[in-house]
Amino acid sequence: MSDNFFPRYNKKGKTPSDLFTETHRDLVEDGSKWLTNTSQSCSVVAALIATVAFTTSTTVPGGFETNGLPALKNKPGFNLFAVSSLVALCFSITALVMFLAILTSRYQERDFGRDLPRKLLLGLTSLFASIAAILISFCGGHFSVLKEELKFAAIPAYAVTCLPITFFAMAQFPLYIDLLQATLLKVPQRSYKVDP
Repeated sequence: MSDNFFPRYNKKGKTPSDLFTETHRDLVEDGSKWLTNTSQSCSVVAALIATVAFTTSTTVPGGFETNGLPALKNKPGFNLFAVSSLVALCFSITALVMFLAILTSRYQERDFGRDLPRKLLLGLTSLFASIAAILISFCGGHFSVLKEELKFAAIPAYAVTCLPITFFAMAQFPLYIDLLQATLLKVPQRSYKVDP
């Protein structure tokens, strides 16, 4: 048999895997704590968005006509509202499931290689998509209810409403890029500079 089929030991009788596990135990614990805190926080946000999206998808702006159809069904803002509230519901539930999958993970060192970064990446992507969709749903529902003379005055207010989410997304963008690199590249690159 070839030599690479036999485990190799150092002078202390440890395999490379044993040595790696020993030296990286603190890193695994710190990563587990960070992932747990991040997943708990994001789970709360995803659950709130799912609750709001479910409520908005069942409560139609403008009410119903006597025949049971929505009163604003022919307005373009209403169609945007209906589709985006459903998209927000689907993505927020996906994010919630991914963060719950992270919380129930075993947090073993091999899980940090691919499994946990993929779940976190999918969870964060779904969470960002659900936040954007719920904002679009709000703007579409509000736009369909407004009178004609007020519609153009509301557009700047919608833009200002989206600013905090844009700032949040820009603040989380480096983490998102690191997760993409860790998931797609075989050897993850460092995202920070090491001082010599």
